Amino acid sequence: MTIGSMGYTALDIAKWFINATDRESGDAITHLKVQKLLYYAQGWSLAYLGKPLFSEDMQAWAHGPVAVSVWEYFRDCGYQAIPEQKITRKITGDAVRLLESVNDKYGMYSAKALEKKTHEEMPWKKARGNLPPEARCTTVISKDDIAKLFVELKG
Repeated sequence: MTIGSMGYTALDIAKWFINATDRESGDAITHLKVQKLLYYAQGWSLAYLGKPLFSEDMQAWAHGPVAVSVWEYFRDCGYQAIPEQKITRKITGDAVRLLESVNDKYGMYSAKALEKKTHEEMPWKKARGNLPPEARCTTVISKDDIAKLFVELKG
């Protein structure tokens, strides 16, 4: 796996998912959901592109993988839908095609369904170890573990 990322920040990717939400059809995206979409985007980037979309590590929080910078940026939204965001960096090429694919595959699921899915996967479970389900945890989910899982899923 290539060490360097594609040069985007986790917040760049989060804003892309937020703005890709079809509000006209009544869809909404919460902080919880955007965090899970970030995780899946990172995983598929590692599997298909051989490098991470963003360099920031994700932590194994009680409700699933979290990019702390994104949590801090949207923390005041709580469980409410996040409004459309001003884009500061355009995502192009392989990265945007990957995000569109991830959004098509996972965007239809609720935040809680995505949370449940991440809780069944090795990278989050390994990072949390034997902690109780609601215990606070800031352990980094290894990018190597994420890559291993998604390469296996890729087949």
